Amino acid sequence: MADFEYKVLWLDLERREKRVEKIACRDLRKWVGGSGLGAKTVYENVLPSTDPLDGRNILGFFTGPLTGTMVPSSGRHCVVGRSPLTGIWGEASVGGRWGRMLRRSGYDALVLQGRAEKPVYIWINDGEVEIRDAHSLWGLDTYECAPALKELTGEKAEVCAIGPAGEKMVKIAGIFTDGEDGRAAARCGLGAVMGAKRVKAVAVHGQRELPVGDPAGLKEDLKPVIKRIQERTRVLGQFGTAGLVIPCEQLGDFPVRNWAWGRWEEGALKISGQKMAEELLTGRYRCAGCPVGCGRRISITKGPYRGVKGGGPEYETLGLMGGSCLIDDLEAISYANELCNRYGIDTIDAGNLIAFAIEAFERGILNEEWTGGLKLRWGDPEVLIEMIRRIAGREGKLGSLLAEGFPAVKRSFGGEALEFAAEVKGLGFPAHDPRAYNSIALGYATANRGACHLEAFSHIFERNVAMPEIGIHAVEDRFAVEGKGRLVAEAQNLMAVMDSLAACKFLLFGGVGLTELTGWLNRVTGFDYTVEELVRCGERIFNLKRLFNLSCGVGRKDDRLPERILKQKRNAGGAADNLPPLEAMLKEYYSYRGWSDEGVPLPFKIKELF
Repeated sequence: MADFEYKVLWLDLERREKRVEKIACRDLRKWVGGSGLGAKTVYENVLPSTDPLDGRNILGFFTGPLTGTMVPSSGRHCVVGRSPLTGIWGEASVGGRWGRMLRRSGYDALVLQGRAEKPVYIWINDGEVEIRDAHSLWGLDTYECAPALKELTGEKAEVCAIGPAGEKMVKIAGIFTDGEDGRAAARCGLGAVMGAKRVKAVAVHGQRELPVGDPAGLKEDLKPVIKRIQERTRVLGQFGTAGLVIPCEQLGDFPVRNWAWGRWEEGALKISGQKMAEELLTGRYRCAGCPVGCGRRISITKGPYRGVKGGGPEYETLGLMGGSCLIDDLEAISYANELCNRYGIDTIDAGNLIAFAIEAFERGILNEEWTGGLKLRWGDPEVLIEMIRRIAGREGKLGSLLAEGFPAVKRSFGGEALEFAAEVKGLGFPAHDPRAYNSIALGYATANRGACHLEAFSHIFERNVAMPEIGIHAVEDRFAVEGKGRLVAEAQNLMAVMDSLAACKFLLFGGVGLTELTGWLNRVTGFDYTVEELVRCGERIFNLKRLFNLSCGVGRKDDRLPERILKQKRNAGGAADNLPPLEAMLKEYYSYRGWSDEGVPLPFKIKELF
């Protein structure tokens, strides 16, 4: 058995005590790291009765065994806990440099317990740990917090922080790193958990050499890979994820007018990655060890939004704050994106909630009593910007409601409003339409954290990627029905592996497969995984998250999609006539997974995996 070490730093914020847990090799082999160890930790330490904003909920920051090594695009970590937004499994994955530096500081994971008596920040420096007063930082936005904290710790420190929204426990608040570059662990409202614990930020620094069992062998394995990744992801590096706006609109995959319309060709052109490159781009941003460089750095030097700089909007933001709200002003969306980053809120949920509110106002479900006299209109940038401010600050009747997210919205309105609330299990849709890819429909319905395209990422196998190691020998038909249960289950297992390693999923576009990932993992850890064993780890991890959700009361009844997606065609564009047959796909999926008709893992499957 290899002697690869994985150290978890546990901090009790109430007692101001720390302990270090060394994960046994047999557990590392079963759970890999990252999301897998995070799932095990939450499952074993958070009761179904625990309020997500109570001190008994944990907040975990988990790196993977590949994080920060010479493996390309491995500058990632994940944040886990019970979500205050959905009440179930909460997970947010993020790139940048913070995860790599946490490992260099001497720890592979950080788990926060309890609640501090007053606002604090945590300083981890070459193995030394301090819980310090954060009075001077409380109230700062995330862009302000990073440099202020570096002055208190060290210029080479890496910082993750919450903004004012997290402090106010807004349930779509995230945890942000890399300052103005705006890398975000934004989904599931885990920034609110950090705010509830009264932790403003975590600064890390260290000079530890990361453990690699066979560095010479790993270096040799990687020689032919970097150039191949760069060549195959050149467009992604050139235009970032924003470069997906035009092709996704053409395919019928882009959200338009709260998911009601089929086409928005001219609008998509105005907010595309190509337009951003022409008018706003000042440079590219790379996460630690990344050969792709998909991050955008922009600057607006004139007009009403002058002064905006740093991280530009990603595809998801352009889809939800642009297309879904019918806003075709790229500079306005860039400003809205910066506000969300500064306040510390998720652009995906914010965009969905605002588009929902505009439609509800149009239908008369909301009125000016709710909005404080503000007229909610499609295509109005000032409405978008004002609503972001209100949500982040819990201002006014509507801002306070939307700050609680879709679960509270559904409880408040019910009826007709449920048909066009774009969410699953309380989490808002990413900017990919389930009517454009049937696997996305099934993936959203069954994802453990709620509507999530990254938990399966299956649509890439219906567009331009194959993966023979999991039985995908050629690109699949996106509108087919038979076989989607298999496809989505296998894709979810694969993505659970990647989130546990933790490796960027854009490696798949660079032609990286499971065989290479398994080889790299073995070089780093000294283990002797087979591809089949690693895939089984992914299946185990996915099932454990499902078991956690079942213990929280979420199951078959919640594996669903809103009526708009199931019954209303787009009527134009690249997915004009498709309606995903969810029930048929679910039946196949449950059977393939070894689950009952109620979506519960059967005894044989539990015995097989655990």
